[in-house]
Amino acid sequence: MRSPSQVLNNLVDNSKKPNYKFLRLYRNLYNIEFYYEAYQNIYATEGNMTEGTDGKTIDGMSIKRIENLIESIKNESYKPNPARRTYIPKKNGKLRPLGIPSIDDKLVQEVVRRILEAIYETNFSPKSHGFRPNKSCQTALNQIEGTFTACKWFIEGDIKGFFDNIDHQILINILKKRIDDEKFLRLIWKFLKAGYVEEWNFHKTISGTPQGGIISPILSNIYLMPPQNLRTGPKRKLIASGELRPTKKPDLDNLIKGIKDGCNKIIWHDDSQIVDMTVRKFYSEQPRAEVTIEWHQK
Repeated sequence: MRSPSQVLNNLVDNSKKPNYKFLRLYRNLYNIEFYYEAYQNIYATEGNMTEGTDGKTIDGMSIKRIENLIESIKNESYKPNPARRTYIPKKNGKLRPLGIPSIDDKLVQEVVRRILEAIYETNFSPKSHGFRPNKSCQTALNQIEGTFTACKWFIEGDIKGFFDNIDHQILINILKKRIDDEKFLRLIWKFLKAGYVEEWNFHKTISGTPQGGIISPILSNIYLMPPQNLRTGPKRKLIASGELRPTKKPDLDNLIKGIKDGCNKIIWHDDSQIVDMTVRKFYSEQPRAEVTIEWHQK
């Protein structure tokens, strides 16, 4: 078998061909070298001594265990364990759900992640900095510093419950645009539908990718790719909302106008997208406005 680096480099080269379809990706999961490298990538990660729902940790990993895992991949009897759900605190005082996969599932997910990254990384927007190689908050700040030199206002937007609300069918349809390998796509489905265990109760996952899963960040970035890649599947809507609280009423009106003008200037690669903005103003004590921006297909 070819080395993982040869396989991944070949995938990267083909990813630069706009209409290229990737075939026979699944067979790369038979290559034990991928699992050795996956182990090297994740063994020192914090939390690997925490048991998944199967009661195992990375401490008991062995060549025999990996060989058994590959055999189950080959005959498609492999079934990911449900993630163990826990919660971690957010900056605003709320709690963020976190899924802890089993170690075997982490190994398989790391192999899948590297394959997906080789296929999609070169096609991501240069303005995207989250969960990407050699990208970070600092690279985003550097880009802003060099390109937003005349800005006075910055608006922070957030997609509420994004990881929990990713539509599985839309995600698979996006993957099908470049991947023509039913076995590989079935494996992605298995991870999406693995469910989670919370307080000893099993819960199905009908949407979303598990926060804490190794493949969740790459899948979320694929889901957020430019709209020209989203022709397949039902209409899709992303919502960003927030609250504006300037000190004076004229500042509020000017700020709202600036945001509206910005929405009107958003240009996609085709005319199938609409950006709408709704505003509710309040002037009772301090001027403020609730702003919602919707992005969807015609």
